[in-house]
Amino acid sequence: MALSPEVYYAGVDVGTGSARAAIADYQGNIIGLSERPITRHELKENHITQSSTEIWDAICYCVKTAIQQSGVDSSKILGIGFDATCSLVAINEKSNEPMAVGPDFDDSLENIILWMDHRAEIETNEINETNDDCLKFVGGKMSIEMELPKMKWLKNHMPKNMFNECKFYDLADFLTMKATGKETRSFCSVVCKQGYIPNGITNRNGWSKEFLHKINLPELAANNFAKLGGLDCVNGKYLTTGETIGPLNAKSAKMLGLTTDCYVGSGVIDAYSGWIGTVAASTNLPIPELIEQDKDKSGLSKATGRLAAVAGTSTCHICIEEKEVLVPGVWGPYRDVLGKSYWAAEGGQSMTGALLAHVLSKHPAYAELGIMSESSNLSKFEYLNSRLENLKKIRKERSVVALAKNLFFYGDFHGNRSPISDPNMRASVIGQSMDTSLDSLAIEYLAACEFIGQQTRQIVEKMEESGHNIKAIFMSGGQCRNGLLMRLLADCTGLPIVIPRYIDAAVVFGTAMLGAVAAEYALKDREGNEKPGTFAIKNPLLEKKFALDSVPASPYTAPTATTSVTSISAMNQRDGFPFPLTQIPRLTSSLNLTDSDDLDNNNDNSSSEGIISFNPSSTPQQQSLSDKRKNLPLQQEESVSDRLWRIMTQLSSTGSVIFPSDITHPDRKLLKTKYAIFLDQISTQQKYRDMVSKTEDAIASYLSI
Repeated sequence: MALSPEVYYAGVDVGTGSARAAIADYQGNIIGLSERPITRHELKENHITQSSTEIWDAICYCVKTAIQQSGVDSSKILGIGFDATCSLVAINEKSNEPMAVGPDFDDSLENIILWMDHRAEIETNEINETNDDCLKFVGGKMSIEMELPKMKWLKNHMPKNMFNECKFYDLADFLTMKATGKETRSFCSVVCKQGYIPNGITNRNGWSKEFLHKINLPELAANNFAKLGGLDCVNGKYLTTGETIGPLNAKSAKMLGLTTDCYVGSGVIDAYSGWIGTVAASTNLPIPELIEQDKDKSGLSKATGRLAAVAGTSTCHICIEEKEVLVPGVWGPYRDVLGKSYWAAEGGQSMTGALLAHVLSKHPAYAELGIMSESSNLSKFEYLNSRLENLKKIRKERSVVALAKNLFFYGDFHGNRSPISDPNMRASVIGQSMDTSLDSLAIEYLAACEFIGQQTRQIVEKMEESGHNIKAIFMSGGQCRNGLLMRLLADCTGLPIVIPRYIDAAVVFGTAMLGAVAAEYALKDREGNEKPGTFAIKNPLLEKKFALDSVPASPYTAPTATTSVTSISAMNQRDGFPFPLTQIPRLTSSLNLTDSDDLDNNNDNSSSEGIISFNPSSTPQQQSLSDKRKNLPLQQEESVSDRLWRIMTQLSSTGSVIFPSDITHPDRKLLKTKYAIFLDQISTQQKYRDMVSKTEDAIASYLSI
């Protein structure tokens, strides 16, 4: 069953610092992309908030702008997907107005507690001290970054009358509610972040009244758990990834510049959308282990063994299995969050993107780095990679990796998410000198990259020890452009690394895939009914009134593609990608993303050649929608999970593979030794903290006498 050349799909992604929207066609080409920043506030340490009002406004701007860029009629966009960070949204239960989440409870616009907010340390510990059975499905302990501890904090600190008026959403579920007017919740949100257990796993089906009473949140259990979304098929509805909620309501359709014929897919957490947008990709070089696995599998089961590493402010490591696999310190297993009856596991590293930025900005040579990289017309990371290559020659070292052989960097500045699940972990560096030169910055940056690779190995090993069988890591995010980091990830883990076509846009591309699934439902519902939806905007590229009145000018969002939608193959042509095993190349990100003679703009999905074209004339010859409906009946025998996989494979392009060096390579041997030191740094820090804690307890006991 082929996708229609006359139907388009929208994806919306809300990250930590920005919202973005993409329009995709039936071949998986992104033909419109827009991004707008969103603010976050930290009025008090570890209290980090955002505004759902600001986020929705940013989404509407981005969708309209992406439609304008694509040049397609908005009436032909029949599906839209939403993803967002796993942040907690508080809304008034009766009025649907925002509710303040503090520390200033008079500011109702600040109604989101961001995922990285760490205010609920006491509440998290109290929840984990219950040792409730449900905790085994979050790696044994609930994380401070999850949403139930945040709700408990609100009960303890919010004025009582305000808490009683609240209902709560994961941000992705709030967005689908805003779009459709329906209170439908996603398994992805409630299972992963709110303690929901799907039916049939335990004798507690769904929300646990006993658990909520045990942690002193009986209010959440009242009225059949209405504040959390209700009971499935009683006063609530819950869907898995790949299922569809229904059409946009009239108000949201108008705000988004779409029509009420556009259907909304069940929402997902942003990292899970990154999994959707990457793991179905074919590869430019064969990965024998995946080929062997796929011989005996079909549908979504082919996605097992493929770990998605979705790298942004933090990095999430997601894979699925056909059976329940419990991994200490790794979130999950979560059933039904990625396809019906499949189990997902989620490891994670807090603040990886922020880690590299922090290492650079805090070094005395940072200003010099800015001058040198700018004068070289390179990014800071590109310049450092080149400087390391030069430094290797000057110091006559065996390799770049050997430059940091006696620097032992442990980088959990913001606590550990996986696999030791310890929010009190902090960074440590052994082997630093008083050197403040640019060369010392380059080597410290190298050590930080190595830390990311070593911690990824630790997460993968814990997963495999428990029963996962990971065969490849499918990367996404800006870190993919960093050749040094990708080489270290391959050599630390010993696994192939797959770089996607859409580096930064993999997450929003994943939600566009969910939009494609929703569009099939829309087509089915439109059979025999030619009545158009409301608020269609014809040819928005030419509608000056639409462009001027509905899409305000923004210096942040350019009217052309950004580097985040660059095809990896465009970089391949310029830099000899994939990486040779014996070198760490420079990857350019300074591409001119206008139509140019030196780049192939062919968007055929059978190849990832070229960059994305924003020329409406490049759209393939369209066939009539009525003909397409005849060709696109929803197959009754096709499961929800297999439909999702079909869409993923049809829209995914080819990724490029970086294979690890041979196990006998000197760098592999050095990294293995340093991995043992990495593990020792963890246990030593925990030992030291325990020694200090016992001393402080003894002092407190003495002073109380």
